[in-house]
Amino acid sequence: MPVRRSRRLLATVATATAALVLQTAVGPAPSSAVSFSPGESRPAAPPRFVPGPCPATPEQIAALSTARCGFLEVPENRAHPGRRTIRLAVAVIPATSARPAEDPVVFMAGGPGGDTFDDIPFLTASGLNRDRELIIMAQRGNRYDQPNLACPEVDRFNAKAVGLRYDARSTGRLLLRAVKECRNRLTASGGIDLSAYNTTENAADFADLRKALRIARWNVYGYSYGSNLALTYLRRHPQGIRAVALDSVTPPRVVSLPWTWSSAREGIAAVFAACAAEPRCKSRYPDLPRTLTQQVRRLEARPLTLNARPPRGGDPVKVVLDGGAIVDLLVANTVRPVDVPAAIEELAHGRPERFAQARAAGSAPAVGETAHGLIESVACSEWVPGHSASDLLKAGRRAFPGWPDTVLAQAPQLPFQKESCRVWDVPDRTRIQRVATSSAVPALIVSGTFDTKTGASWGRYAARTLSRSTTVRIPGIGHWVVPQSPCAQRVLASFLARPTAPDTGCAAGLTPKSFTISPK
Repeated sequence: MPVRRSRRLLATVATATAALVLQTAVGPAPSSAVSFSPGESRPAAPPRFVPGPCPATPEQIAALSTARCGFLEVPENRAHPGRRTIRLAVAVIPATSARPAEDPVVFMAGGPGGDTFDDIPFLTASGLNRDRELIIMAQRGNRYDQPNLACPEVDRFNAKAVGLRYDARSTGRLLLRAVKECRNRLTASGGIDLSAYNTTENAADFADLRKALRIARWNVYGYSYGSNLALTYLRRHPQGIRAVALDSVTPPRVVSLPWTWSSAREGIAAVFAACAAEPRCKSRYPDLPRTLTQQVRRLEARPLTLNARPPRGGDPVKVVLDGGAIVDLLVANTVRPVDVPAAIEELAHGRPERFAQARAAGSAPAVGETAHGLIESVACSEWVPGHSASDLLKAGRRAFPGWPDTVLAQAPQLPFQKESCRVWDVPDRTRIQRVATSSAVPALIVSGTFDTKTGASWGRYAARTLSRSTTVRIPGIGHWVVPQSPCAQRVLASFLARPTAPDTGCAAGLTPKSFTISPK
């Protein structure tokens, strides 16, 4: 699930960027161009692609230098198509091959709410545009879109939160204040319709993009929340889809707050099992489950407060390590899986530096980079309804018996989410969204065994209703597999070339990398 309070369903390999700049305009466009007065209704214009300059990203992205860019213009709420129009940033990146295939690949990013353009270097390095055009579109409300549902209020809270108890009610109150301030600003004076920022509308945007670009058939690649979106898209708009690749899958049928605990349990248990299977790791760290439970209980009762230098440098910052923070860092993969046994053992012996530095990494978020408004609208309409606080606590107790209830009462990566949703106040869409996708379109499902956000077993679950699917598990990899695994990159390339007969042979016999062995 999403990273600590930027709460993206995003890979930890993605680097943070800074500032929010666009060569044309950032934030809501002039009302004469893209929106109407509150309550005003005008004839609906068909969705269209409007060419324009590529975004001026904070860090130069080489692939954009040769890309075709612009905006897709679509209704904000298709139930009221004559009202407001929004613009979604698009880039079409050419293939590097001299003779590319005719069917491009369209990418659906994780999150929701993450900067899709920030993912481009990982996609091109993974070969996604080697033999085909690669099409990027920022999901509605994201960075470079008009409007952009960024919440600087939440970003500023995140920066302070590293020095607060993770799951304290006082921390929750500060978060809720930031969420409320963002909501009030976005909806002021009859502005943004937050109920329209959901997976159903996101999927329809991609269907309109294919038509606007006059593409007969394309391939879909989505990871994390993007796999949820891809399955929704496949279910609601199957026309023109040649093949679908799902990475770190989040099946729409099951995503909820209680579900997060099962994935956390699966990923952490897989790391511990891999350590136990490696003689040096087993000898050095003989009982990791018990040690982790002891440390979570100890720190929840008596948190540590210390100063730590962020991984990217800068002055030390105050951080608080309680039980909830330790769990959040593990689920976020902020501590690399190969370092997890060493980090836990060091923590137990009075050396919390690995966890403290990982916690300090959140002290300098890129303000405006993440569309927290899209996260809230999706989570509050699709993930939260239908389960009580008691359901969440019971799921946590099943996953980690013996852990403190104060830790288990908060969903990993989504603390105080039910309370946030009472503030955000969007309609329940679970009846529409929590539906399995049944399809005969060729599908590839790639999972990493160390994925603590979207456990690897959910790949097989999603495959049950995809009759022409191939599932691949990559040992020792966490969230967002393809950029981290050369084998997964070869499998994906093979799948795009031959969707019904991909070559998965490289996955046989793979083993995790050796774990870090710290001195005694």
